[in-house]
Amino acid sequence: MRSRLTSVVAVSLAILLGAGAAAPASATEPVTLGASRVLDESDVLTDAQESRLDARLTKLQDDTGLGLWVVYVDDFTDPTSAEDWANAAAERNNLGPSQYLLAIATEGRAYYLSADSSGPIAEDAITRIEQERVLPALSDGDWEGAGVAAADGLEQGRSAGGGGGVVWVVILVVAALAGLVVWALVRRRRSASGTASGTKQVPLEELEREAGAALVRTDDEISASTQELGFAKAEFGDAATVEFEQAITTARASLQQAFSLQQKMDDETPDSPEERRSGYQQILELCRAAAASLAEKAEAFDALRDLAKNAPEALVRVQQRRAEVGARIAESDALFARLRAAYRAEALDAVADNPDQARDRLTFADARLAEAQRDVASGDGAGAAVGIRAAEQAVAQATQLQDALTTLASDLETAEREGAALVTELEADLAAAAATPDPESRLAPVIAATRQNLDAARKDLTGDVRDPLSALTLLERANSAIDGALGDVRDAQQRADRARAVLAQTLLQARTQVASAEDFIRSRRGAVGATARTRLAEAGATLVQATQAQENDPERALAMAQHASALAGEAIRLAQNDVGSFAGGGNGGGGGDFGGMLGGIIIGSLLGGGGSRRPSGGFGGFGGSSRRSGGRSGGSIGRSSGGSRSRRGGGRF
Repeated sequence: MRSRLTSVVAVSLAILLGAGAAAPASATEPVTLGASRVLDESDVLTDAQESRLDARLTKLQDDTGLGLWVVYVDDFTDPTSAEDWANAAAERNNLGPSQYLLAIATEGRAYYLSADSSGPIAEDAITRIEQERVLPALSDGDWEGAGVAAADGLEQGRSAGGGGGVVWVVILVVAALAGLVVWALVRRRRSASGTASGTKQVPLEELEREAGAALVRTDDEISASTQELGFAKAEFGDAATVEFEQAITTARASLQQAFSLQQKMDDETPDSPEERRSGYQQILELCRAAAASLAEKAEAFDALRDLAKNAPEALVRVQQRRAEVGARIAESDALFARLRAAYRAEALDAVADNPDQARDRLTFADARLAEAQRDVASGDGAGAAVGIRAAEQAVAQATQLQDALTTLASDLETAEREGAALVTELEADLAAAAATPDPESRLAPVIAATRQNLDAARKDLTGDVRDPLSALTLLERANSAIDGALGDVRDAQQRADRARAVLAQTLLQARTQVASAEDFIRSRRGAVGATARTRLAEAGATLVQATQAQENDPERALAMAQHASALAGEAIRLAQNDVGSFAGGGNGGGGGDFGGMLGGIIIGSLLGGGGSRRPSGGFGGFGGSSRRSGGRSGGSIGRSSGGSRSRRGGGRF
């Protein structure tokens, strides 16, 4: 959970401007976002301004991967505070950690930039964006400029790594001291608002006791884990305990932060009840996160110890599984040969090296199983457990690589069928467009472009070397163009029906792209960086939103499905670049140094699953429960757990 000082400067300026004298506003509950990134329910923007702002927000997404939505309403209600309203709107629309929402009450003269605590922009950077960029524009009545300023600030924060600065810290502290009285009044109003809304809160005294108990408990758990780390190193070696040691270091840092919060509330400076409540809640969150990380690693070592006790039986089990997967090598080779003969090389990019990668993993597994066999013979159960776990993971990844081939083959066949159906529908659209009166010749260029895309798609669907997934992309582009051109002559129901008709194909394309990206990154997770994983997480989340919206808002669902497909394609490209850079650095590839691959492309993490009794939390950093998740065919690609949109900020203008 993030906590930062309220925008005291903004609040003070609101008082100076006499915001309370505004006329009664039309209250608005948290909104549902549409396909556009700008929602102007207050009608303060012209059409040209709205179009320019939407283009700027789209460019922000394209350039940085950060999503920003700007919402203008008359006033906030249910909840009434800018902070709660903006966060509720973000939650309602399943915004992820790299997606932001700027809510502006044009008559209530309040604003808030909703940001997830696990997002890429630091809290002090969000504060600067609000106070140094958004607030001045709002104070000048520049509604469009406020949205542009937020986008510029996020872009700069992304480029700078979202860090803060010493000067800003000094300014913020001075502002906090200068506006202490105003701060207390504002927080009391927020507290009263929460009470009036009927939200039941834990009594402050009880929260204080819980926080104190959590500090003691977490301190003891870190001490116990440090002792456990020593035992684990002696038992399994330094290489197997690196992540456990890192988890302890991170937990200790979280605990120190929690102790600092407690010390702040124990010092001579009095804190308001709301400040104390926020501090205790942060302490609890920090302690819970630290304890969860330690418990996860401890459980993984418990699983290794269980494996060590039953090493002979486990060795036989993994050897049998390795034989089963090895028997599929010839089948996978034959399938890939058929795919290569039937489809264009670009259609197979995501699985082009899967057969070779699967062989590499099985070779790696063979080496680890041989080592484990020797350890079992010598009575070294711990050494055998490490080798068995590494082999188990390698065999599991080989299975994933083989399954990805089968999945892609099925998806390509489905895309061919769906593409053929979409060709028929587009031909009917072209006939309708040709029969539509067009005195200003607006339809002519669209018809020509649609025919061009349709012809290219036919070649991808019926040529000797096909690419049905690319054909679907062309057909969707052609469909969007012709639908847009005919939109004025179709009523809303017709447009919705049309969107619903092509949505199935678009969702298929998006699911296929997300599945390909997920399979590629999961089986090479040790070499893939955060940017590719972020794109994949956002693609999965956007796909879930598209699926959820397909019944009630097919046009919005169609736009989101197209965006999810584009994000997944970008994730694959970024991941391929990461893997290429990793291999170029001499850390893997081919059938070479499998020992080096243990910490790289093939395994990634000895404690990251692959046989543990604990259910897998996904791949990379995307596991765990979260506010929202995305995925395909029953799977999930969720964002990192632990994020929160509860923080202090925004203000009045």
